[in-house]
Amino acid sequence: QVQLVESGGGSVQAGGSLILSCAVSGYTYSTYCMGWFRQAPGKEREGVAAISAGRGSTYYADSVKGRFTISQDNGKNTVFLHMNSLKPEDTAMYYCATNSWSYECWPGSWSFSSGYNYWGQGTQVTVSS
Repeated sequence: QVQLVESGGGSVQAGGSLILSCAVSGYTYSTYCMGWFRQAPGKEREGVAAISAGRGSTYYADSVKGRFTISQDNGKNTVFLHMNSLKPEDTAMYYCATNSWSYECWPGSWSFSSGYNYWGQGTQVTVSS
């Protein structure tokens, strides 16, 4: 059974930084697609970043390019989201997700939540102005 557990959320002021972690267990493949999504109240879930774990290819939403960095620690099966220069509009519940059929992320589809069937419970990020 694949399990994803996020941690690292919190409250920061605008301009601050946070690092989110997603610990993956129960996954038998060495390469897979891992995505970070966020959902603010009243808004749709949106893809923030993704990484082809094991291959290293990364993808970002335009709204976070240059501010967020996704990375992995293969030895610990953990994926990180380094968030810098945070803005109030980054406030949301953040989720990590993966799926059981892709060995890598694809440029045209990584940001669609329908492409993932395993989700973590989420971690809240609140950025105050």
